[in-house]
Amino acid sequence: MKTTDTHHPYDTDVLVVGSGPAGGSTALLLATYGIRTLLVTKYGWLANTPRAHITNQRTMEVLRDLGVESEAMTFGSPSRLMGDTVLCTALTGEEIGRIRSWGTGPATATEYASKSPCEMIDLPQTYLEPILVSNAAARGAKVRFDTEFLRFTQDEEGVTAVLRDRVRGDEFTVRARYLIGADGGRSAVAEQLGLPFAGRMAKAGSMNIVFKADLGRYCVHRPSVLYWVLRPGAETGGIGMGLVRMVRPWNEWLLVWGYDIEQPPPQVDEETARQIVRDLVGDPDLPVEITSTSLWTVNHAYATQYSSGRVFCAGDAVHRHPPSNGLGSNTSVQDAYNLAWKLAMVIRGEAGPALLDSYSAERAPVGQQIVERANLSRDQFGPVFEVLGVGGGSDEDAIAEGLAAIRERTPEGAKKRRLLREAIQLKNYEFNAHGVEMNQRYVSSAVLPDDSAEVWEEDRELVHRPTTRPGAKLPHAWLVDARGERLSTLDLVGDGVLTVLTGLSGGVWDSAASACRDTLGVPLRLVRVGADNSRDPYGEWSRVSEIAEDGVLLVRPDGHVAWRRATAPESAQAAHDELLGALRHVLAR
Repeated sequence: MKTTDTHHPYDTDVLVVGSGPAGGSTALLLATYGIRTLLVTKYGWLANTPRAHITNQRTMEVLRDLGVESEAMTFGSPSRLMGDTVLCTALTGEEIGRIRSWGTGPATATEYASKSPCEMIDLPQTYLEPILVSNAAARGAKVRFDTEFLRFTQDEEGVTAVLRDRVRGDEFTVRARYLIGADGGRSAVAEQLGLPFAGRMAKAGSMNIVFKADLGRYCVHRPSVLYWVLRPGAETGGIGMGLVRMVRPWNEWLLVWGYDIEQPPPQVDEETARQIVRDLVGDPDLPVEITSTSLWTVNHAYATQYSSGRVFCAGDAVHRHPPSNGLGSNTSVQDAYNLAWKLAMVIRGEAGPALLDSYSAERAPVGQQIVERANLSRDQFGPVFEVLGVGGGSDEDAIAEGLAAIRERTPEGAKKRRLLREAIQLKNYEFNAHGVEMNQRYVSSAVLPDDSAEVWEEDRELVHRPTTRPGAKLPHAWLVDARGERLSTLDLVGDGVLTVLTGLSGGVWDSAASACRDTLGVPLRLVRVGADNSRDPYGEWSRVSEIAEDGVLLVRPDGHVAWRRATAPESAQAAHDELLGALRHVLAR
């Protein structure tokens, strides 16, 4: 694959290893930005099991910017089928409780809907990956299946990777400007790069059983993607309780069950898998088609640095955790969103290489947060067990006795019911963690902080608090275009371009942006909210912008605010100088 064209010493600008959510979205973003990209995966095709599935609003905003949101909506299950999370002794058994999840409850629906133009959906990985990779290929990325990454060397000018064609059996090299390891929780790239990790791997054992069965009669009246099942042994390994997870309503499923990691791994043949499915469903005669089985481990590990030299890692390669909170693929896509525009601008010569240092500074704290949050959510089933009086070694009789005690019409029964409600309420931190999903605040050289202090009056993990403070994501507000149709403030930014956003009276920023564009040779979009194509008839933007109409925001291609000025300076020259200084700071120029 080595080129003989001396004018192009690189085979590709960026080599992406891995075709999962991190690798696929990286390739799609880079191809969209016009960067030569080669994606390789050792597998013969994309995801063959549904694995990740919860697709939160921030990830949907990324897909919206990429122009594939409607495709995701077509293949995903809508939020109205996601949110009635059930805790039970079996799908046919007794309910322990229900949790309104993913912002679908009366207390959270308005909060979620007001903070984003996008709806949360359930999009199994088997559908997400083809959307990402096929669109990446359509936009110019080269994709090679059955191509295994072996090793790399890097120097000041680039990276040379050794790959193996698993069909032919031969090895070959690829020379790239940059290498991205998006090769999962056992990342060979991260290992060879020697990234530092905190935490531990293999905390507990778990199994996935993918199956087909018609469970509509147990689910239609309480639609959800998650049915948590308390059976004997539920406290051993796994992710807190047994789980029957909807893949497609209501006939495709993924079951999660734990095993003791201190013992030899269990042998899960089709008959064993079928018995586990029937046990958790509670129907001993249920017709079940087993599609696949696999074992995996619950991890609690995160990289404290995401890159070294010209090699970067993203996704599960740098944050390894259980699926609790549904954060895995979402964080992976958002890693890519953070990194891709920076690589594109550096490769095009629009930004200095030091911009790339901000990737680790911004994303490593997010990775640590979600690893710790997911593991804590897994552990927060413990209070439910405690109230019911069940734990290690509990059998069906013990579980029945615990539930009977909850139903007692006595002061003690009333106390247990209150404690159970509190224990279940704690699970909001897993199923309604809007703040964990949306409240990222970047601190790095690619952000110019101002001297404002952010005061958190709400629970930072549960409630998303929009702000235009530098480092935060641009708030969503509904505007109206020249045709009278709604558009989001998020629709005014992105597309791989920096945006200067001001109001109708912010004319001083027009000439400043134009002059900076010419001086730096950097594409720069100017948006004036209030103009005919972006009117603010609801007044939503004026309420959330936190700047005067003649103030300004410098918004990065990933939608995060890099710099703001609350009001216009006294002169056009001052506006030019301040904006130019901000751009040079962000772009490391």
